[in-house]
Amino acid sequence: MVEVTRQTITIAEAAKALGIGRNAGYEAAHRGEIPTIKIGKRILVPRAALDKMLRGEAA
Repeated sequence: MVEVTRQTITIAEAAKALGIGRNAGYEAAHRGEIPTIKIGKRILVPRAALDKMLRGEAA
């Protein structure tokens, strides 16, 4: 059986990883400061894009 690693995290998980509150995470995502994608009604943060952002690389 192949183990699949999630390629996206929730905004709440991203906020926790960044050391900010959940509401601050949603506000940052709304302002475009945290990279997001929308799948259906869910707003998710791609791990690769977040890592790239944290390394200071252009989107």
